[in-house]
Amino acid sequence: MSQADHLPLSHIKVVEFSHMVMGPSASAVLADLGADVIKIEPIGGDKTRRLRGSGAGYFAMYNRNKRSICIDLKSKRGNVLAKKLISGADILIENFRPGAMDKLGYGYADVSKDNEQLIYCSARGFLNGPYAHRTALDEVAQMMGGLAYMTGLPGRPMRAGASVIDVMGGMFGVIAILAALEMRKIDGKGQEVTSSLFESTVFLMGQHMAQEVVMGAPAKPMSIRTSAWAVYDIFNTKDQQQVFVAVVSDTQWAMFCKEFNLVGFSADKTLAANNDRVARRDEIIPTVQEIFLTLNKSELMQKLENCGLPFGGVGKPSDLFSDPHLLESGGLLDVTLPNGEATKLPGIPIQMSGKRFNIRKNVPLQGEHTLEILENAGFTADEIAELVQDGIVERLDETT
Repeated sequence: MSQADHLPLSHIKVVEFSHMVMGPSASAVLADLGADVIKIEPIGGDKTRRLRGSGAGYFAMYNRNKRSICIDLKSKRGNVLAKKLISGADILIENFRPGAMDKLGYGYADVSKDNEQLIYCSARGFLNGPYAHRTALDEVAQMMGGLAYMTGLPGRPMRAGASVIDVMGGMFGVIAILAALEMRKIDGKGQEVTSSLFESTVFLMGQHMAQEVVMGAPAKPMSIRTSAWAVYDIFNTKDQQQVFVAVVSDTQWAMFCKEFNLVGFSADKTLAANNDRVARRDEIIPTVQEIFLTLNKSELMQKLENCGLPFGGVGKPSDLFSDPHLLESGGLLDVTLPNGEATKLPGIPIQMSGKRFNIRKNVPLQGEHTLEILENAGFTADEIAELVQDGIVERLDETT
């Protein structure tokens, strides 16, 4: 959607006290949907900006469409300034360890006194209970909740290949926020909502917990799982590429056999039902693999598309920059990073009335909008100059 379009949350103001992934991903969704998100950073900027290695993409991905202000939150005047911004907000998002915001005077009990309509979202490691006091990370939750066990090899748990629980926790935070906004329309009051890493992981594991009840045995790691379908695997091609192929219904099985001329299989009535095919998987898979090895990846994928089967080439993150579907559909957004580099990054994976959501503001430099935010909050030029001079806030030209 362009800036000219009416965005669904354009009337909502958000103050964000968060870093890393979970909190920023929640506010990024709200920002993409049109909310005015003020990212409050400490003097010197959010340390997430300077992460390297696997954390180098966190800030770039989860902070577009936001405004940045740097405040000395531990100072008395900085505290007053932050609370003034909070008093005019609809939503506050924070993801610091339990008790940290309370010590600074920004806990829900404190700030809701001046803004009873405030929706206060805490992104935590755990919901209320014996673990609530603990500090957690995405990987901690994956280990505790069974996701790492299900992802890795037996005896070798492995975290998923992205910050799936951080992002999922952020998304559940957004769901809670939107629900609270609806409740506020009814009673005029805000409330405190919480999302968590551990419980998000447990929610994902619900299917495996249910599987244990249904099957009478614990679920095995996905690396050695017993598939629910005979053809549901990664196959090699003639040009040494890989394609995942799934045949998940009896109707699809008939189409699959016809497309690949599997006359013997299609004529065998004992393979007509899925569960019977699963029992003979060791017979079916080698035959299918032999056929696929006679085809290049592009040839195989075209035949799979012809018969309407679920399939996908095994790709890498770098492949997504040139993916034709993403490029044509608007799934990749043009973003300029704080270092000046222009790139393309994924938009939120939804559309409304057939339209995707665009970038309105690039990833901000630290304190890029400090003066603008203070002016919007009613501070005079002299008051702003004094705050800058005394180190209570940080101007952009002092950080570059």
